[in-house]
Amino acid sequence: MTRSQLALILAFATSACRESLDTAPPVAKTMASHEDEADHEALPRQLRVSDEVARASGIQTGVARRALLAGTVSMPGEVTAEPDRTARVSSATAGRLEHIGFNEGALVKKGDVLALLRVPDVGRLRGALSAVDARAKASRSNAERLAALKASGLGSGQAVLDAEAEAQAQEAEAAAIQEQLGAIGAPRRGSGEVTPSAGSGSLITLRAPLSGVVISRDAVVGQPIGSDHVVATIVDLSQVWFLGRVFEKDLGQLKAGAKADVQLNAFPSEHFSGVVEYIGQQTDPVARTFTARIRLENSTGHLRLGLFGSAKVAVDSAEQGEAHVLVPRSAVTDVGGQSIVFVKAADGDFMVHDVTLGSSALTQVQVLSGLTDGEVVVTEGVFTLKSLLLKPTLSEEH
Repeated sequence: MTRSQLALILAFATSACRESLDTAPPVAKTMASHEDEADHEALPRQLRVSDEVARASGIQTGVARRALLAGTVSMPGEVTAEPDRTARVSSATAGRLEHIGFNEGALVKKGDVLALLRVPDVGRLRGALSAVDARAKASRSNAERLAALKASGLGSGQAVLDAEAEAQAQEAEAAAIQEQLGAIGAPRRGSGEVTPSAGSGSLITLRAPLSGVVISRDAVVGQPIGSDHVVATIVDLSQVWFLGRVFEKDLGQLKAGAKADVQLNAFPSEHFSGVVEYIGQQTDPVARTFTARIRLENSTGHLRLGLFGSAKVAVDSAEQGEAHVLVPRSAVTDVGGQSIVFVKAADGDFMVHDVTLGSSALTQVQVLSGLTDGEVVVTEGVFTLKSLLLKPTLSEEH
C-alpha cells in the first residue's frame, strides 16, 4: 500500500474511529500513557472501521488456536550470491583501460557499457582481415571466371577445381580471423563496437553481461590488464541463497522442499521466508556439518552478501512441551514497547489486547497471556489499524 492510499484510508476512517471512541465504555477508552509521552492523551483501546475502509486496507482475520508449536531445526549460516546470478567482467585479451563508466555499488543493466579498452591486437587483426578479404574476393572472382570458361568449352576442369580450392582457403582464413576478433570482444564489422582511435590499437567495449549491482571494481584509467584480470563483479541480488550449516544429528529430520524462516544478526526484528532447495551430500571435514541451501527473495534489498544469521526449518514432528495459543507473526505489532494484537469483537469493532509472547517457529508465535483460544485476530492490515490507533498522538506532534 502506498503512502497516499494509506493517507486517504486514515482520513476516511477518522470519523468512524471518533464515533467509536465516543460510544465506547470508559474502561475501554483508557490506556496507560507512555513514560516519554506524558502530555499525550491516553491511546484508545477500541477502533471502529467501516467495511469499505477494511476492504481498501486489506484487513483480514484468523482464529487464534491452542496448539503445539511446529517442530523446527535451527542452523547458522550466511547470505551468498547465486552463481548463475553472478558475473565477473574481464577482457579476452590484454590491453590498457582507456575509460571507466561505473563505480562500486552502481546499478547496471545488461548491455551497459562498463569500460573502453585499447587493444593493439585489434588493429593488427583488422589489417590482416582486410588483406585476406581482398585475396578471398580475387580468388572467388577467378574461380567464377574459370567456371564460366569451362562451361563454354574454353577452360579445363582442373583449373576450375584449383581456383575453387584457393577461394575456399582464403575465405576460411578470413572467417578464422573474424572469429579471433570476436573472441577478444571485437564483434563483426559494421556493429560499431570497435572504435579506431589515435594511438596504437583500437578501443573495444566491455559491457555488463547481466543486470545487477557492481559489488567490486578493480579498474583505473590507464591500467594495463590481462585476460585473467577481473575488472568488475556484478551480482543480481533480487534473489540470494542462505547457506545453513546442518549438524549430523539433525540431518535425518531435514527434507528438500521444507519451509524455512531466516533471521539475520543485522536485522533481528525481520524474518525472511524461503524453502530448502538442496541438502549437501558431503560433510565439511573440519566442522562436521552439511550445507542446506535456502533461496530467499530480496525485494526489500536488505539481504546483503556475507550477512550472518540463523534459519529455522520445519520438520515433521511438533515441538515438545505445553500447548499455547498460536497466532501468525503478522498479527503482532508493537506500541510503546508493548506487543499487541487487534481482536475483532462480535459487533465488528477492533479491540487492542496487550500480549506476552513466547517462542516462535516459522510464521507462528506463541501467546502466553492476553489472548484466549478461539478469539478472532487481525492477521493482515495490522499496520493500518496501528496507524489509526496512533493518529491522535501523531497529530499532537505536528
